[in-house]
Amino acid sequence: MEVTVNKQEGKTVVVLAGRLDTPSSQEVMSTLEPVVADAKGTIVLDCKDLEYISSSGLRIFLTVRKAAAAQGGNVIVKGMSDSIRSIFIMTGFLNLFQIEA
Repeated sequence: MEVTVNKQEGKTVVVLAGRLDTPSSQEVMSTLEPVVADAKGTIVLDCKDLEYISSSGLRIFLTVRKAAAAQGGNVIVKGMSDSIRSIFIMTGFLNLFQIEA
């Protein structure tokens, strides 16, 4: 699992690549701690290279969303594959996030 965090055009862009599952979730959350601590602006979770997401991965998305909401920020999820989108639909996450193609 690879995670890169960049600032682009005033937004924090988090690119997720690989499998976001239980073994990788702790490392991913460690990488995202600064993003969660300063979630006042727009956070973009770029999932174009995300192959799989487990319940542990979904929990990370919720943590980021909760931190952003508490600090007046917002979260955009973009680039979801059909398989990731179906997981978001089944779990009701599609209604929790702003989704971009």
